[in-house]
Amino acid sequence: MIRARFWFLGAAALLLCGCASFTDLPAGTVRDVQGSPVVEEQTVAVAPLVAAEKPPQEYHIGGGDILYVNIQGKPELGSPVTTGGNGGVRGSRVDGAGNLHLPLVGEVHVGGLTVAEAQDRLREAFGRYLNNAWVVVEVAEYRSQPLYLLGQFKQAGTYYLDQPYTLLQGVSLGGGLLDTANLRSARLIRDNQTLPVDLNGILQEGDCRMNVWLQPGDTIFVPDDKNQNVFVFGAVKRPGPVAMPNGQLYLGQALSSAELNEIRGNIRHVRIIRSLSATRGQLLVVDLDQVLHGETLPFSLREGDIIYVPRSGVGNWNEALSELVPSLQAVSAVLQPFVQIKFLRED
Repeated sequence: MIRARFWFLGAAALLLCGCASFTDLPAGTVRDVQGSPVVEEQTVAVAPLVAAEKPPQEYHIGGGDILYVNIQGKPELGSPVTTGGNGGVRGSRVDGAGNLHLPLVGEVHVGGLTVAEAQDRLREAFGRYLNNAWVVVEVAEYRSQPLYLLGQFKQAGTYYLDQPYTLLQGVSLGGGLLDTANLRSARLIRDNQTLPVDLNGILQEGDCRMNVWLQPGDTIFVPDDKNQNVFVFGAVKRPGPVAMPNGQLYLGQALSSAELNEIRGNIRHVRIIRSLSATRGQLLVVDLDQVLHGETLPFSLREGDIIYVPRSGVGNWNEALSELVPSLQAVSAVLQPFVQIKFLRED
């Protein structure tokens, strides 16, 4: 059991901008304080993304790819030389519909084909005009399967998959992560949804069950750990994010910044949603009144905590969440992945 001895001075009455009275604790009072103000705790989780089977190893051509096509003895019928940032590049670009445009044969559909299949199709097309057409196809530039690395990568940007990549292999494309990377808040975004993948667990705990295969168009976003916040909603005058100076903040300080409504707020049942990772979290009920009266230690917050002060006696978490979800939806883009998945996507 944690024990501490606190001095309660007159200034302590300003903790919540005068929202509590300390007449029962005169200046100079010494009291033994022990325990935590948490009166209810529940660990919750979301099912992690199941790692699918490894995609086919062979690359499939798509729109934007640049193919090098060589027709033996007929260089004028193959790929032209196009200019780019690195000088001349010999190749033909596949259009958005998956078609390749070449002299003599015109438009040939190659989208979705492997290189060997595209080579056979072009050999067949040129075979209508040439005897024993000899055709070679190579991918000069991979451009159809983008992967977006955003945030605290050493080399953030857009990369293109030329073979199957796992989540960790995708991270390595960006040269690894900076020291300022906030792994607990890292997320994998696919089809405009945040997926339940715990990058922190993979890198820090060696849990490779969620080292899933990436898909074209995926985004890996790793924010920094500098601008850390908690979020306060409910019976406060200034709902929304509250900054954590140097990553440290107590519950009383957060409610003071959000200007707790003294008349309407129920500080005996302050509810907190805490993200432990992208797939695990806690539901906490904290009795702040115990802290204000010197009965327990101050409650320390963690980055990303969501604090809800009920406007009345909320009976259970289902009722609290029904009131809280509309507020969460308004700031969903900056919430922890666990909260996005568990309380927004599933509702």
